[in-house]
Amino acid sequence: MTTVYAKVGSPLGELLLAGEERPGGEVALASLSLPGQKGAAVVRDGWRQAPGAFTPVAEQLAAYFEGRLTRFDVVYADGVGTEFQRRVWGALDAIPYGETVSYGQIAAQVGSTGAGVRAVGTAIGRNPLLVVRPCHRVIGADGALRGYAGGLECKERLLGLEGALAVRR
Repeated sequence: MTTVYAKVGSPLGELLLAGEERPGGEVALASLSLPGQKGAAVVRDGWRQAPGAFTPVAEQLAAYFEGRLTRFDVVYADGVGTEFQRRVWGALDAIPYGETVSYGQIAAQVGSTGAGVRAVGTAIGRNPLLVVRPCHRVIGADGALRGYAGGLECKERLLGLEGALAVRR
């Protein structure tokens, strides 16, 4: 499969979208990175720039940032992450727009309580699809903002856009 990419403007800055081009021209999103993101994807040799391939995702992102979209309908690339990470990411996908949950709640959902909360936090931190897979909706048990690969300021902006209250400590 060919990896294709595009850069899309947003209120958070220029986003880098990367995906796998499948037979028939469909593109499955593999990565959405924010400017300055820890562990962000970088364009590699052999990747092909294909802005048109990401038009549906770009349109959904624009609608989201304008407050007109509350749930993304995006085809994700297969085989990304470990089985545990995919379970955690699936739990993220289920968090409703404008709501927050704690890391402990996600851990309980995936059957990883106690010390497993740290593993859940690590899996969330490795989410390659920021914004569209809403890891920004996960906060500390005390309601405080905790970690976000795009930075706490971005997390706070996304939660503010969604009308979700969070305390920054």
